[in-house]
Amino acid sequence: MEPIQVSAIIFFCIFGGALLGVWLRGILPQHHLDTETKDLIKLGVALIGTMSAMLLGLLVASAKSAYDAQRSELTQMAANTILVDRVLAHYGPETGEARGLLKASVAGMLERIWGENGKDGSASTPQTRNEILFDKIQELVPQNDTQRALKSQVESMAFNLGQMRWLLFEQSGSSISAPFLVVVVFWLSTLFVSFGLFAPRNATAFFTLLISALSVAGALFLILELDHPFSGLIQISSAPLRNALAVLGR
Repeated sequence: MEPIQVSAIIFFCIFGGALLGVWLRGILPQHHLDTETKDLIKLGVALIGTMSAMLLGLLVASAKSAYDAQRSELTQMAANTILVDRVLAHYGPETGEARGLLKASVAGMLERIWGENGKDGSASTPQTRNEILFDKIQELVPQNDTQRALKSQVESMAFNLGQMRWLLFEQSGSSISAPFLVVVVFWLSTLFVSFGLFAPRNATAFFTLLISALSVAGALFLILELDHPFSGLIQISSAPLRNALAVLGR
């Protein structure tokens, strides 16, 4: 489910909680809303509010940390791709096919993630291309000590590059646990029930509750966007890979 859809559900849950509170105020007997009861509810709300703030802080920290880590890994992968290409170029003209495969794999990755088709590309294509690239490097027959040193170096670099790509792939999933998010939304909805329970019945109070619910849902939307770094509004820039693609094969 897309972040905007999840955020819409969260908004309806939270604002629905406020409306539930307003409705309960109209049907509850007056002795359920006396001073002592209000004081008790306020204590409970303060506790829930504190826990909600702590969990929201953890969600922000987790999503931002995952986003920054993947952006850093993408930049490092682009730099390592250029290094592999330059080492292959220094090895000799017999690496032309391997360099072509390297460039094609980068172009394919750009198309799958940032292209018009998004992530609809075949998941097996990059794996096959990377395996063929490594096989081509293995097939190189060094003619002198320099080429032997370069082959050993590029084998290690190509292995590390493949490892980074798989790591990036494995980390592309959500880092936010669904039960964790459900608990946060439940607590926030409970808070808004209490807000609606004690809110006066006028337009100002209604719009205050509405804007507050929108603000909370908007904050969670930003958290969910950070948790999906290769799609949506806050996606990682493709500039490092595009810059690498521009110099590959030269």
